Amino acid sequence: MAPVEGKKGFSWSNIAVGSVMNMFEVSTLGQPLEVCKTTLSAQRSLSMRQAISLIYSRGGLAGFYQGLIPWAWIEASTKGAVLLFTAAEIEKYSVTAGISPAAAGLLGGMGGGIAQAYATMGFCTCMKTAEITRHKEAASGITPPSTWKVFGDIYKAEGIAGINKGVNAVALRQMTNWGSRMGFARLSESLIRKARGKTDGEKLNLADKVASATFGGALATWNQPIEVVRVEMQSMSKSADVANKPNGVFGTLGYIYKENGVKGLYRGVTPRIGLGVWQTICMVTFSDMVREALGAK
Repeated sequence: MAPVEGKKGFSWSNIAVGSVMNMFEVSTLGQPLEVCKTTLSAQRSLSMRQAISLIYSRGGLAGFYQGLIPWAWIEASTKGAVLLFTAAEIEKYSVTAGISPAAAGLLGGMGGGIAQAYATMGFCTCMKTAEITRHKEAASGITPPSTWKVFGDIYKAEGIAGINKGVNAVALRQMTNWGSRMGFARLSESLIRKARGKTDGEKLNLADKVASATFGGALATWNQPIEVVRVEMQSMSKSADVANKPNGVFGTLGYIYKENGVKGLYRGVTPRIGLGVWQTICMVTFSDMVREALGAK
């Protein structure tokens, strides 16, 4: 990730680039894949076809963009800026210290992922999940409350902790997500350069960059159990024995395993692979291209 130097050595332009690129990502393929992934993770008995039919029944094509406005846009415009700024700074200083590009990408992605989770993603992810999983009212013919009413009700009942429910799982997911995505993507770029006889830092063509991002995004889905735990903690599709559900990341992990086995911990992994690839292409490959166009060194 080539940092753009500001007057004081910081990659200030990464804030703008990260925000714009994340808005582009979520407004195109990102949110439909997010809705599919979340629906399958929350309702683990559904097949892919059943999940798509359920989503479509909640408003046609608009159903695939539930939670986009305002929560996904708030999240994208802020988390992209936090991610790219933090990751670029860590990656820049890591490379300067002599760390390999792959390791620097890993460290940058981990740091950026943690920063974005606790900065803004906690409540945004919680509200997006609430929007996607609160389908029972609409299915029974009852007009569901507005998204702001849901937010207000959760805040009134549970306070800050309620709207940030599952934030530790979000942080763990984002740390492993972006650490893996950027680390694997940079490793792939290094391997491609070696195969083509290029040195570290030499430019790759667009096809090579997209291939590297695809590799990084797909392999980063190894942490799907963390994502299923996160969805379960934030979901409004609660089962009858909700009072008996354990709290915390590891307690919820054990509950899902007991209820659905290993297979349950990987529900939604197929759309998440597509989401991971698209996010990595946008936030690594396309962002690198934008920064180069802005005059990145």
